Amino acid sequence: MKNGYIQIEIKGKMAICHVFPPEDGGKPLNFMEMDSYLKNHGFENYDRNAFREKMATGQREALSLGLCDGLEFSEDMYVKISLDRMKVTCRFMPPSMGGNLMTTRDILAELEGKGVIYGVNQDAIMGFLADRKYCTDYVFANGDAPVLGKDAKIEYFFNTNPDLRPKYNEDGSVDYRELNTINNVEEGALLARLIPAEPGEPGKDVRGNVVHTRHVNNTHLKYGKNVRISEDKKELYATTNGHVKLADEQVYVSDVYTVPNDVDNSTGNIEFTGNVHIRGNVRGGFSVIARGDVVVEGVVEDALIQAGGQVIIKRGVHGMQKGIIDAEGNVISQFIENATIFSGGYIESGSIIYSEVNASKDVIVNDKKGFIQGGIIRAGGKVESHTMGSSMGAKTRIEVGMAPEKKEQYTMLQRDIAAKNQKINKLTPIVATYQKYIEEGRQLDEKNSAYLDKILDELDQAKQLLQNSREIFNMLHQELLNSQHAKVVVRRDVYPGVTIVISDVSATVREKRSHCQFTKSNGNIRVSTL
Repeated sequence: MKNGYIQIEIKGKMAICHVFPPEDGGKPLNFMEMDSYLKNHGFENYDRNAFREKMATGQREALSLGLCDGLEFSEDMYVKISLDRMKVTCRFMPPSMGGNLMTTRDILAELEGKGVIYGVNQDAIMGFLADRKYCTDYVFANGDAPVLGKDAKIEYFFNTNPDLRPKYNEDGSVDYRELNTINNVEEGALLARLIPAEPGEPGKDVRGNVVHTRHVNNTHLKYGKNVRISEDKKELYATTNGHVKLADEQVYVSDVYTVPNDVDNSTGNIEFTGNVHIRGNVRGGFSVIARGDVVVEGVVEDALIQAGGQVIIKRGVHGMQKGIIDAEGNVISQFIENATIFSGGYIESGSIIYSEVNASKDVIVNDKKGFIQGGIIRAGGKVESHTMGSSMGAKTRIEVGMAPEKKEQYTMLQRDIAAKNQKINKLTPIVATYQKYIEEGRQLDEKNSAYLDKILDELDQAKQLLQNSREIFNMLHQELLNSQHAKVVVRRDVYPGVTIVISDVSATVREKRSHCQFTKSNGNIRVSTL
């Protein structure tokens, strides 16, 4: 296979261009490349249209270029160095028919003149000299690319994502028994393995410059209670049966306290530093307090459950207007009835009835017959349910756009700012009276001087506290105004009497709507179809 090329024949003072078409599937001539080559050898005023026509025939042709100086010229070599200086590509054009061919020494001298001193491929050069092909790329030099190192990493042999949700069946129902949110491990189990960093190797470009490799990041295994590390510091093992968890990049194992039956008079209240697994119910009047997760296989009555992690209630909550669930993580329950719920994550349930529900993230009621009826639902993100309110006009309030604890802080700051302004307005005239007294040249006795100092201290402190409160309030206010992703989603029906609050805007549903969502737009609540 040969690409097309041209060659110049010098006859006395005349120049003739011979056009050689490609052979065996080679590439055709490139007019721009050929025109540049002709210009480099002084042929400016030739008939370019005629040259194009000769190129197009696909046959060997000849074209007069006109008068010339009559001197023969040698073979041409064009050198192209890649931007990263890791590759040198050369192309050749033939000499005039009586001109000189380049030798190995000529090619090496040309490369050296371009600064190419490393990675020169002698075999490639000899290959060209043995079988010269013009208008063809030859790679005559390659640099050594740097070998990239690998960062150290840690391989965990347990689920490090605690944000699990219930399993949804094909018919749309929710299976609260298949949660698998606790990582149970046995003593001696391998928990994590450190894969050390692999340093890279520098390379070198065709000009002999060192090409540095990237820096690799190292790490080490971090571990806490009930975990041991191997002698080579590369593996972690459990030293007891329990629940393994990853927190702040630290692996630890918590003993799981299991209640085989109900939490009632036979057990008393439960307080545990790890996770609690209750195989029965939590009866009214009792409390379960755990630093980790709480899983209840049965029902929670009018009881208190506090957890530093998730709370999972597989058969639901009958709060009887006294039950409280307070979790720093997510709360998952088959249903919630007449209870107060606080969650630092999301809340997911099959139905919510006349309850006060507060979630930093989302509140999702995703059962195929799921509904929210009565009560107050607050979420930092979205609230989603198949049905909201009821045909009987159950008073239902849905608030989204800011985490409940932040909204409470926002309200308290409003009151605090008003109180501090009132105090400043009360103290300022007193200070002004004393200042006027002093400006008149009078002197304060010891008692009044001490009183003025006290008032000035109180005023400065009130102003400083007011400034601090205003900074936090303004930040929360901006967050409240910018809550773009807050929304209320209704998969089936929303009934009249449901109040929707998004950030600082509220609206009450006046007529039944179906398959819609409520969002905030331009300071108003907008209703759109799903």
